[in-house]
Amino acid sequence: MKIILGVGGGIACYKSVELTRRLVEGHDEVQVLMTRAAAKFVTPRTFAVLSGREVFDDLWRETNSPGVDHVSLARWADVFAVAPATADLIAKLANGLADEFLTTLALAYRGPMIVAPSMNSAMLQHPATQGNLATLAKRGVRIVEPDSGFLAEGEYGPGRLPEPAILASLIRNAAAAGRDLDGKRILVTAGPTREPIDPVRFVSNASSGKMGFALASEAAVRGASVVLVAGPTDVAPPSGVEVVRVGTAEEMRRAVFDLIEGCQIAILTAAVADVSPASSASSKIPKAELPSSLPLRPTVDILAELGKLPAPRAFLVGFAAATENEVEAGRRKLAAKGCDLIVANDVSRTGIGFGSDENEVVVLFKDGEARKIERASKRIVARRILDIVVAELERKS
Repeated sequence: MKIILGVGGGIACYKSVELTRRLVEGHDEVQVLMTRAAAKFVTPRTFAVLSGREVFDDLWRETNSPGVDHVSLARWADVFAVAPATADLIAKLANGLADEFLTTLALAYRGPMIVAPSMNSAMLQHPATQGNLATLAKRGVRIVEPDSGFLAEGEYGPGRLPEPAILASLIRNAAAAGRDLDGKRILVTAGPTREPIDPVRFVSNASSGKMGFALASEAAVRGASVVLVAGPTDVAPPSGVEVVRVGTAEEMRRAVFDLIEGCQIAILTAAVADVSPASSASSKIPKAELPSSLPLRPTVDILAELGKLPAPRAFLVGFAAATENEVEAGRRKLAAKGCDLIVANDVSRTGIGFGSDENEVVVLFKDGEARKIERASKRIVARRILDIVVAELERKS
């Protein structure tokens, strides 16, 4: 595996030396990055000798490389681990500061990331540090729980860097999980559709597309080739993902069926409009001429059509948005649509409804199991949904 090891400036640097040795002995490729403070504790030469690679510790170093080192390295690695992560380094990572090679690379990196805090207990428990760790966790960074024990200043409490053997195992597991969709092609739908009344008015819903975009982004990070069919949304397209823009339910249906061949997984998060105006005017209807009632017709049911495709077909995951009794609504949808999993969520709840940055869902299985994913950022919820999908595919293989 290709591992970037970021080393912050704390006394626990000595454990990072042993960590590097263990990773290299396990036939992993290790590229060490050091902060300026870290070099006050351990020399870069120590890590260079153990890793067999030049240590990157200066953003402005002389180089003959034709590329941009921090960008090319960000694309090279399977996992990025920071151990030890000091309070200062955690603050920089959480707030996007790019003042050193390590922190600049962190902004360019898109794969699985692990941060192992190590510091005095009071610094660790300070609200600022806890807030910064929470920020990183919401972005999907894996935070390693510090050990408790005697600290450098003679106090006892949490803040010790875990032992190198444990860290090496965590890093390898994250790297392996981080590429568990290699070779898979995944189709994701996201956002609302808009069904036109005339060129400026339409029937739609409040979906933002954030959940679908998070799933597409996480799947790409884990090695999948992802195509995202997106309705009208303001969410920035995720990097490394093919994006196909559509407007109406029928346009989404055509795009999905044009792209589904060759996909092993299809995850339909889009909130497709259930109805469309029976007719659409070719020019704007004057306000005075707007009808007092609007004849509607049902739109296509993309999920149900995919569920009827003959085997072998893509592993099919649907979403069921409800404002009450979401599990019961999800079970009905699971039975009716022919999909493999349903992800049910209550969009009426404050903070996890349409447009929010967090979600809380229940994944429903054909055998009746219901597995709750507790409230978290949509990126973390996306990761846990994909964990379930990968496990189901392995079980069926």
